Amino acid sequence: QVQVAESGGGLVQAGGSLRLSCAASGSTVPIIAMRWYRQAPGKQRESVAFITKGDYTEYGDSVKGRFTISRDNAKDTVYLQMNSLKPEDTGVYYCKGTTTSLTDYWGQGTQVTVSS
Repeated sequence: QVQVAESGGGLVQAGGSLRLSCAASGSTVPIIAMRWYRQAPGKQRESVAFITKGDYTEYGDSVKGRFTISRDNAKDTVYLQMNSLKPEDTGVYYCKGTTTSLTDYWGQGTQVTVSS
């Protein structure tokens, strides 16, 4: 049973930083890509950042230049370094892992709140 677990959320003032972690475990096939999403109250879930096993990355337009995604392949762990946080970055941040069989596994989410 594959499990994906996010951690590192919390309350931070605007302009501050947070580092989220996402650890995947229990997969019998390689996890080839991981993606961070976020969902603000009353809004649709949006993609924030994406990284492949080969370190190809993509970012949502609203976070480019402020967020950095990285991964530790040996640990199947992904990190999201969030700098210069804004109140509009508030939301629940979810992590999704995709295996070589193109099966997706989601975490339960971690709350990020940025106060103005």
